[in-house]
Amino acid sequence: MTDRPRRVTRALLSVSDKTGLIEFARALAGLGIDLVSTGGTAKAIAAAGLKVSDVSELTGFPEMMDGRVKTLHPKVHGGLLAIRDNGDHAKAMKDHGIAPIDLLVVNLYPFEATVDKGAPYEDCIENIDIGGPAMIRAAAKNHDDVAVVVEAQDYQAVLDELKANDGATTLGLRKRLAAKAYARTAAYDAAISNWFAVQLATDAPDYRAFGGRLAQTLRYGENPHQTAAFYRTPDRRAGVSTARQLQGKELSYNNINDTDAAYECVAEFDATRTAACVIIKHANPCGVAEGADLASAYRKALACDQTSAYGGIIAFNRTLDADAANAVAGIFTEVIIAPDATEEAIAIIGKRKNLRLLLAGGLPDPRARGLTAKTVAGGLLVQGRDNAVVDDMALTVATKRAPTDAEMRDLRFAFRIAKHVKSNTIVYAKDLATVGIGAGQMSRVDSARIAARKADDAARELKLAQPLTIGSVVASDAFFPFADGMLACVEAGATAVIQPGGSMRDDEVIKAADEHGIAMVFTGVRHFRH
Repeated sequence: MTDRPRRVTRALLSVSDKTGLIEFARALAGLGIDLVSTGGTAKAIAAAGLKVSDVSELTGFPEMMDGRVKTLHPKVHGGLLAIRDNGDHAKAMKDHGIAPIDLLVVNLYPFEATVDKGAPYEDCIENIDIGGPAMIRAAAKNHDDVAVVVEAQDYQAVLDELKANDGATTLGLRKRLAAKAYARTAAYDAAISNWFAVQLATDAPDYRAFGGRLAQTLRYGENPHQTAAFYRTPDRRAGVSTARQLQGKELSYNNINDTDAAYECVAEFDATRTAACVIIKHANPCGVAEGADLASAYRKALACDQTSAYGGIIAFNRTLDADAANAVAGIFTEVIIAPDATEEAIAIIGKRKNLRLLLAGGLPDPRARGLTAKTVAGGLLVQGRDNAVVDDMALTVATKRAPTDAEMRDLRFAFRIAKHVKSNTIVYAKDLATVGIGAGQMSRVDSARIAARKADDAARELKLAQPLTIGSVVASDAFFPFADGMLACVEAGATAVIQPGGSMRDDEVIKAADEHGIAMVFTGVRHFRH
């Protein structure tokens, strides 16, 4: 391909999102470019007093079948696909009366938005665009001759080139637009195929595609030598992807990852029942608590591990109020995320310019179905979201002693947190607050001991007579393969245990618990988080 400008003499515009359409069309007309359009787009352009030909004048066929068939015609696709310097193509155009289309402007039927608002099946089907993707792909393939625009934010770049090049576009711009066009149709088709998989309750379709829209180019990834970007997918789950940032510098890769972990964890707590706070460091909770209000929940969560909380991420499950905002202001924090915030709280946080405040507009449903994906060499590991909630589990008492009501309350709390801690996981809890967390160890015994040691450190910092693990309960994300892990928790002062059960040595673990007067509850559900 030679990098030479291609003059635009005719443009075909067919858009569902008409943002900026009239201004763009008027500018094209001002450059002497003939306008061809379809349906509502043509009506909008004509209503603005601009000369426009309906695509039916080009094809000789009217729109039909409720608009399903209007651009699927050789006079459209021939005008897009013809190679201008190819003699055979030029002859075919002349023989069949096909006029060139040098600029295509199409954005697709709003399928993703239709699904997002919970529209009926039939409405979703009707919002699957056929002619649009076909034209986009045709124009993008022939980008040596044709420029294709798939979203309004590129209108100005096209106009700038046309004005700078006497009504022509450069190959460099056409290549960039073609790349975006194929990415857009790929993401569109991914959204449709994944929606169909949900409709058919297909967990493992033969082909799986994921697509998203660039939300932010990040300075770097987990480390400065890694590139990174953040994409929003059609699954508009409330959280970091839906949040509006009120202040502070741009989020980093690690900020986004940690904020997502914090908000998913705090969403486990029903905001109509209790106020809750989660403090995250390196994608793991370092303090979680329920309280009568957000400020008291935060203080209880912070007491678990004040050292790790420094520079952490804080998530709340209710509207951030002034008391909570003032409480958080006492320690360096990277990000606060909440469903909303009062004006007073916003003003308080506003005094700390480097603190990012995100308002997500709601809480994600911890029970909702969905997918998570992880890359491996040459492939993707895809699984359903862990939507098991302890409130829905049939808990069984495995030991001679049943938990007290207070212990059972804390056991449910602790297992709620264990779901969001990297495996192997041990969580000590007391009075609806974490008092020791052990995460990501190769041995469950090590997790139990690390959590206990951190509780000892917290006791010294808070000048307590003894660590809060004394008289606490403990949760394990998976079964104890031997009694030693459970006994390490007993040694730390735990009086009751919640775990999935299912080990071939459950009897040995239960026997050890009975010998120490420990109450143990089985959930039957494991929460590995690798």
